[in-house]
Amino acid sequence: MKKALPKFRTEDAEREFWASHDSTDYIDWRRAKRVTPANLKPSSQTISIRLPKPMLVRLKLLANKRDVPYQSLLKMFVAERLKSEFKS
Repeated sequence: MKKALPKFRTEDAEREFWASHDSTDYIDWRRAKRVTPANLKPSSQTISIRLPKPMLVRLKLLANKRDVPYQSLLKMFVAERLKSEFKS
């Protein structure tokens, strides 16, 4: 009998779990079926945004400190703000 999968609060928690556990304890891979995904299209859309130069410089500095591309950091900031706005 396979162990029950725990519920994960975040992707980081799940990532940590799978880094130290074997999936064969939780999943019966013999019953798995091969799936071919359809022709997937990118789910993102390119946009153009104008930012004041000092803001962009600060964004790049912060991104460099966090070791992420500044565009990714900007997406994270927008996602966090959207989440908080829709919660209230």
